[in-house]
Amino acid sequence: MKAVGYVESLPIADERSLLDFDAPEPAPRPRDLVVRVKAISVNPVDTKVRMRGQGTKEAPAILGWDAAGVVESVGADARLFKPGDEVFYAGSLTRPGANSELHAVDERIVGPKPATLGFAEAAALPLTSITAWEALFDRLRAPITKAGAGGALLIVGAAGGVGSIATQLARKLTNLTVVGTASRPESEAWVKARGAHHVIDHRKPLAEELKRIGLPLVERVFALTQTDKHWTDIAAAIAPQGSVCVIDDPVGIDVNLLKRKSAALCWEFMFTRSMFETPDMAAQHHLLTEISALVDAGVIATTLGEHFGPINAANLRRAHAAIEGGRAIGKIVLEGF
Repeated sequence: MKAVGYVESLPIADERSLLDFDAPEPAPRPRDLVVRVKAISVNPVDTKVRMRGQGTKEAPAILGWDAAGVVESVGADARLFKPGDEVFYAGSLTRPGANSELHAVDERIVGPKPATLGFAEAAALPLTSITAWEALFDRLRAPITKAGAGGALLIVGAAGGVGSIATQLARKLTNLTVVGTASRPESEAWVKARGAHHVIDHRKPLAEELKRIGLPLVERVFALTQTDKHWTDIAAAIAPQGSVCVIDDPVGIDVNLLKRKSAALCWEFMFTRSMFETPDMAAQHHLLTEISALVDAGVIATTLGEHFGPINAANLRRAHAAIEGGRAIGKIVLEGF
């Protein structure tokens, strides 16, 4: 089968950083689906893993943790899907990625593709939807209700893939006042279109920007990028007994700044359930099923930002370069081999 992978960690400008090659077809485990991949999207995790792991000339490492496709076959113990079903999912970091024509994935982390979306539009959603949902409702414990006063939520980096879906979920499913950050006119417009009540500039001190819009304190912060750069402002802006959820890898932050406010700090890592095969691993199947229903009901829209053409090494190198350069708005998607 056709696949895209890498042998050694190289700068994305190097043509050897991602390679087209032929790989053997995957053999399913008992709970697996073998999916014929129709479309993929690219996430920051792809670029990070590319610079941390290694493949071999005989077996290049395959990236890709967002896919939509059609079930080709199922493992002996798989019960949730059947051949011919259209699905979408994010996969597992402990297994080969989905940048290949066929991909084996545990059915417990797979959802039914939204019927109203094409494969490219659907591929933009799984990883970011899982991350945003778990962060908002499992980590930050935002109640799913439109009743009463819900306080404020600050999303740092709201124009990216996770921010785009988190903004929609918070606006459509909760009573929170949603404040997103952006730094360019086009990204500000994108965040407003996703439903943010306010958009502030993360090139400026966040605490000052929040005061400018009349929200000096926020009960919840979802920090998606450059958390170490913004940490002092986040600590200043978090309300007493508030909560901060982080998804990036901040260096040198002083958690003691949260102590006098009794504020909580937690991480969201959407691969935890699949990586450790937790007892509640199937929660992600149910979560993606809910996202699919919300999309088909018109509540949530795809976060596809740019379509980079067919799935091949050259186009994936372009996608990685765009993400590494911080230029992506929404999700970058590739479709077909």
